[in-house]
Amino acid sequence: MASQYQCRPINSSDMDFLYRVYESTRWEELQQAPWSDEQRREFLTMQFQAQHQHYQQHYADAEYQIIEIGGQAAGRLYLDHREDEIRIVDIALLPEYRNTGVGTKILKNILDLAGKQEVPIRIHVEKNNPALALYQRLGFTIKEDVGVYWLMEWTALICHDLFDD
Repeated sequence: MASQYQCRPINSSDMDFLYRVYESTRWEELQQAPWSDEQRREFLTMQFQAQHQHYQQHYADAEYQIIEIGGQAAGRLYLDHREDEIRIVDIALLPEYRNTGVGTKILKNILDLAGKQEVPIRIHVEKNNPALALYQRLGFTIKEDVGVYWLMEWTALICHDLFDD
């Protein structure tokens, strides 16, 4: 699968798609619960709505984007550009787009941006997230243990000319 992608701002008509992306990241872990599929979906709907509201409140100035591949919605990317960092609030792809190189390409583009701006990138990653290995491969390091999450950080090696006045 090609790793070409583009991003566009989310709009109100994207909520069903955004829920599908969220559900795809949580469905497997909920298989342990003694619930019917309908109960799982009800629970996930509540969790999705709470997460979406939390993001909107705590990251009001973030860019909320849909990742598109070949004109099809494939995932979500939420970035908060702060003065002292780029915060990846959330990045997730539908299962059929995972392990295709798209996520790596997106992250490398964010790394390039952070390098040019000379700011670190920070992201909270669940400790059992399969993408943890990807972040580490790209140079993210664990900065803090935050319960079920790791706070990870990537910092560009910035070399300024030591002989400039």
